[in-house]
Amino acid sequence: MFICHYTEVPAEKIEGISGVTVRWLIGKKEGAPNFSFRIFEMEPGAVIPLHNHDWEHEVFVLAGQGTVKVADEEALVKEGDFIFIPPGVEHQFINGGDEVFRFICIIPLKGDTRP
Repeated sequence: MFICHYTEVPAEKIEGISGVTVRWLIGKKEGAPNFSFRIFEMEPGAVIPLHNHDWEHEVFVLAGQGTVKVADEEALVKEGDFIFIPPGVEHQFINGGDEVFRFICIIPLKGDTRP
């Protein structure tokens, strides 16, 4: 077991995406056998472009609000909302608000792309 405050984990910039950081809290480096647990922070105006993976995402909004696009659906989400994104489906996150959009994103370990 280990316990740590999320702010003690460095926020990493995402190559090619301005205004978005990720903190890899738990994953393969930490010895997790199944899932990776991350926190994303998106500055106002930031966009994570449409993309897809062959794994699902479980997302929980911690702060702010944003738009989530999943396949042909689009929804405004806010603090306390949660989202399931199925594997292989295009998805996108947009912070159209004026405060940081912060959310937890959990993925299967095969999505942990850290070296």
